[in-house]
Amino acid sequence: MPAKKETETLSFEASLERLESLIEAMENGDIPLADLVAKFEEGSKLLKTCQSQLKQAELKIEQLNLKTGKLEDFDLSSED
Repeated sequence: MPAKKETETLSFEASLERLESLIEAMENGDIPLADLVAKFEEGSKLLKTCQSQLKQAELKIEQLNLKTGKLEDFDLSSED
């Protein structure tokens, strides 16, 4: 199981891929209970990491001014 620091440094795609493999392994039902709990914990951390990365991307998209291509504060009143 990757350490918390390792989980936080994975790319979104790598985190999602690992999360999917954990889910698949857990669904097989061949895992001892102790390993199942460890995989659940790792999956929970990966889920939080993915959610955080998605939120950060969402905020950047909201702030992106398409006219200048620069990040700016999001302001509804400036929309055409």
